[in-house]
Amino acid sequence: MFRDNPQAVQVTQGHLKALEAWRNAQGQEHRRLRQVTPETGKLLAILLAGCPAGDAAEVGTGAGFSALWLALACRSTGRRLTTFERDPAKAELARHSLDAGAVLDVVTVAEGEGVAGLATLPALAFCLIDGAPADARPAYEQALARLVPGGLVCVVLPEGVPANVVVEKKQNPDEAPDLTALPPDIIEFRRFLFDAEMDPRVDAVSLPLEGTSLLICRKVSQ
Repeated sequence: MFRDNPQAVQVTQGHLKALEAWRNAQGQEHRRLRQVTPETGKLLAILLAGCPAGDAAEVGTGAGFSALWLALACRSTGRRLTTFERDPAKAELARHSLDAGAVLDVVTVAEGEGVAGLATLPALAFCLIDGAPADARPAYEQALARLVPGGLVCVVLPEGVPANVVVEKKQNPDEAPDLTALPPDIIEFRRFLFDAEMDPRVDAVSLPLEGTSLLICRKVSQ
């Protein structure tokens, strides 16, 4: 899968990293294009490639960096990826990125709200959620409802949210961190992360990675 990584994909990934660095240097935080690291991208591709038969979805395309990795797994295993992006400018950038990477034959960029978009899809084997923190819980529920047994939902944790909130919840209340200063959407995401780890419908693990962290959930029941 990675040994056959087309040169066009590698070049496009390099261009996206350069664009992200330039935007950060210009102080364009409000238009920031958060990208998964190559190690995270490879992990996501391997997870998708090992899923049961079925297509994949993504909520939060951004510039299309993670979609490039997922496209490699789709091409290797005969799947398609539908990725949803609500920001028209990012959706257009993602289309250019995926076209430059020569993977639009296995990827569809759908412009619009991802939670509603998931409701239009048939059964899925894999879903990556990398959108706004407030969308994590509804996107997770929509994806889980369409996931085949043995399929995966992966959620990218927002910046500032540690992967060990379950450990924190089990601490003595006097030793637990003070969350009152956090934004409401981050507080709600932390609640979602704890609930997902305890969800009897899935086997779940929060995995800290360099540059980001992932919640990985495998569906075990209908």
